[in-house]
Amino acid sequence: MTTINTELGTLGNSQWVSGVYCFGNPQVATTRKGEPYLKCLLRDATGEVQGRKWSFDQHSLNELARTGFVQVEGSAETFNDQIQVNIKNIESADVSEEEMCHLLPSTSQDIEVMFDRVASLLQGMEHPAMRSLAEAYLGDEELMRRFRMAPAAMSMHHAWIGGLLEHTHQLMNIADAVVPLYRGAIDKDIVLMGLFIHDLGKTIELSWEKGFDYTAEGNLVGHIARGVIWLEEKAATCAPPLPGETLRVLQNIILSHHGEPEFGALRPPSTPEAVLISKLDDLDAKTQMAISALEQPGAIEGIFTDKVWGLQARLFRPRPLEGDNADSPGTELFD
Repeated sequence: MTTINTELGTLGNSQWVSGVYCFGNPQVATTRKGEPYLKCLLRDATGEVQGRKWSFDQHSLNELARTGFVQVEGSAETFNDQIQVNIKNIESADVSEEEMCHLLPSTSQDIEVMFDRVASLLQGMEHPAMRSLAEAYLGDEELMRRFRMAPAAMSMHHAWIGGLLEHTHQLMNIADAVVPLYRGAIDKDIVLMGLFIHDLGKTIELSWEKGFDYTAEGNLVGHIARGVIWLEEKAATCAPPLPGETLRVLQNIILSHHGEPEFGALRPPSTPEAVLISKLDDLDAKTQMAISALEQPGAIEGIFTDKVWGLQARLFRPRPLEGDNADSPGTELFD
């Protein structure tokens, strides 16, 4: 990129906008006079705004959307109480993987450090068949490349480059600490492997090369079904083979990790390990939702966030032990 981007998350009215941005949901619409115009979303790591180019050749849309990123110049304007960019000039832009991490929300943690920790936990499992299964995944270079980069979701939690790895890394660290508390009643190898594979299908369910979106695979198959298919394929290569019903137990973990049918679970968690994984997955996802909400600037003045729909709550911003909040604005919500 040859330009310094104007940060979209901090745009003010009448501010000049210049930079390379993710080009989302481009469409050709028509004005009241029947003239074509471009409507789109512009995104960077700081936020997202609507974009409009009022004079537009509709035949150029395919070329413009070719890479998923665009070089834009324009001005920020307030419309219906929201900032949008009135685009003066726009053209497609090619970006590298490194540049993509600056244009899309990205993990603040070191990707290679997290990946090495995940691999170390898997390679330290006790059962040789489980270690063999782990190596079948870890040796798949393209899958592991995507595992390092993929977001864990489109918007709800860990919705950033490296988010899937960060989520998996956190869960496996929690399990490494928690499982010993159950004094041998929970099989640690099953839990570590289950956590590693439970969301791996998101590596092809979601795309990020042109901004976050669902792939055809994601819309037609989904990460749960893909995870079960991959597990069957990888398990077939294990030497020694997985014993007894281990394969089915691991498949149940993938099928059940969403917990309830209304949240996408295809089977109920049917082992202690599956129950633990489902609860840990929900714990980490919702805790990260809360943390992310507190890190976002609030649209509502006061000490509470906007409503976080995944938590069905507005969250209290101040840390209660860091100062006296008794007279802070916003406490009237408790009246």
